[in-house]
Amino acid sequence: MCNSKNVELVKSLGADRVIDYTQEDFTKGSETYDIVFDAVGKHSFSRSRGSLKPGGAYVATDGFRNLFLALWTSRIGDKKALFPIPPHYTKKNVLFLKELIETGKYRAVIDRRYPLEDVVEATRYVETQQKTGNVVLTIR
Repeated sequence: MCNSKNVELVKSLGADRVIDYTQEDFTKGSETYDIVFDAVGKHSFSRSRGSLKPGGAYVATDGFRNLFLALWTSRIGDKKALFPIPPHYTKKNVLFLKELIETGKYRAVIDRRYPLEDVVEATRYVETQQKTGNVVLTIR
């Protein structure tokens, strides 16, 4: 899911289907998903819950906002809010990512690069919520 300006980028990354959130609200359709992974904190578990298949999971990466939900949903219902803090980096997962990178099946999207001394400017740009991909700090 992305905005109109990023549809082609997301397709180029290998997405089978791309939802332009400026044109369609995935929570209003009848399609359901095994996982809703909210990488930028734009949706909530309560909003996404109806779009999850039975046993499905909502995974948030937006800090502590969903911690209570993760604790609560682990005890009731068949749809869970997961809170990956701390992140789970297993040797198996790291080797899998290494393989994806080496075979060209993973491509990082870098929006902008800033020298380390411009960290404040980089942070301001990230906080605009207009970035596409990653913002990188470079060290000379």
